[in-house]
Amino acid sequence: MIPSRRRLLQASAVGFGHVALSALLHSDAAAATDVRRPIPDGHHFAPRAKRVIFLFMKGGPSHIDTFDYKPLLQASDGKDSPIEKPRVQFAATGKLLASPWKFDQYGENGIPVSTLFPNVAKCVDDICFLHSCHGTNAAHGGALLKLHTGSDNFVRPSMGAWVHYGLGTENDNLPGFVTICPTLAHGGVKNWGSAFLPAEHQGVPLGVASQPSTDARVKFISNDRWSSPQQRMQLEWINQMNRRHLTDHAVEPSLEARIASFELAFRMQSDMPEAQDFSQETEATMNLYGIDEEVTSDFGRQCLLARRFAERGVRFVQVTHSDTNVQWDQHSDLKKGHDKNALEVDKPIAGLLTDLKQRGLLEDTLVLWGGEFGRTPVAQGTNGRDHNPEGFTMWMAGAGVKGGFRYGATDDFGYYAVENKMHIHDVHATLLHLLGLDHERLTYRHAGRDFRLTDVAGKVHTDILA
Repeated sequence: MIPSRRRLLQASAVGFGHVALSALLHSDAAAATDVRRPIPDGHHFAPRAKRVIFLFMKGGPSHIDTFDYKPLLQASDGKDSPIEKPRVQFAATGKLLASPWKFDQYGENGIPVSTLFPNVAKCVDDICFLHSCHGTNAAHGGALLKLHTGSDNFVRPSMGAWVHYGLGTENDNLPGFVTICPTLAHGGVKNWGSAFLPAEHQGVPLGVASQPSTDARVKFISNDRWSSPQQRMQLEWINQMNRRHLTDHAVEPSLEARIASFELAFRMQSDMPEAQDFSQETEATMNLYGIDEEVTSDFGRQCLLARRFAERGVRFVQVTHSDTNVQWDQHSDLKKGHDKNALEVDKPIAGLLTDLKQRGLLEDTLVLWGGEFGRTPVAQGTNGRDHNPEGFTMWMAGAGVKGGFRYGATDDFGYYAVENKMHIHDVHATLLHLLGLDHERLTYRHAGRDFRLTDVAGKVHTDILA
């Protein structure tokens, strides 16, 4: 048999480079595996949380109108800001703008919450408010990437991909990382991608933000033409050809990922239809999430789906509140826009927290809420607020964090984080810590260096730990 040109080159001296490259690639993969799995189950130490539900509010909700009450701002409406504005601003801004919403105190510790979130306010004893978050980018695209991947200018793996890479999944018949109704704007797929991590760790999107959540389903999950044994035989035949190709060629991550995706797709047929089926949910549960009301039904479905995935062992679930208009990005008409947005998400979020708690899931599920940045205390135009990455609020609830607790602070007007400052890298480091992962040890060797979600920074804020 006459060897092919590829075979001849690989067998000759010219092929030594091919052999060396293959060895290097396999060594890098082995080194990465050793770093990420220091003990058999993937944890570096005992975890406080098993899984994460990330409630992403796209566009940047205003911290000073939701959870970060500023009495001095309320008393200074229309005055010049005594605090110097950031060197980099997204748009021209004017005088101080008081919040148009009233704040009341809730919970055992009297935590202030605005009238935008009357239902979430009832859950404050389970929530740890992070009032000193800050980032580095005033533009949506960069800020979204920073929040999701730890980098605002390079393609990096998303935090869901890092979590799945470090811990794997608790249910082999479902994806380990699911993103429900994600936005395709401002980074799009990069915000749930795996970048240089093996492709099996990327998020599986269900639906998109511009479509109703009733469409957030896996398409063609059942096969009416072929039985399960027939599909298994078909898949094995395809896999034999693919594995033969892998044996004859250098490392091909894309093909390995395709093999894994075929296998997962086959296994999902047993569990995914049931996970997406709400027919067994009680009327009381559906009402708890607001699915019985037109204004809350869309986001309510997303939150209920997140709970169903979480209880079935999906490691990281993201739920995105967005639309085809301006989301939480109120450069004008702050009152109108935030009223609309909060009304859509308030009841479903409270329903999710309540449901998780009554099922015992909140004990080992970490819920993270937030947007890519906050808003300015000064007005843009007459009734809007500009982007503000210098200081804003996110919150965590559930496994491992102190409930009814306020951590950090912005200045008296809400412009800059000033106390216990918590950079986005710190948020990531703390989230990984709660999952039993050391952010400095969860690394992957790529292009000659070890990468991690927190880059070369990040600090675990232990004061928020229960």
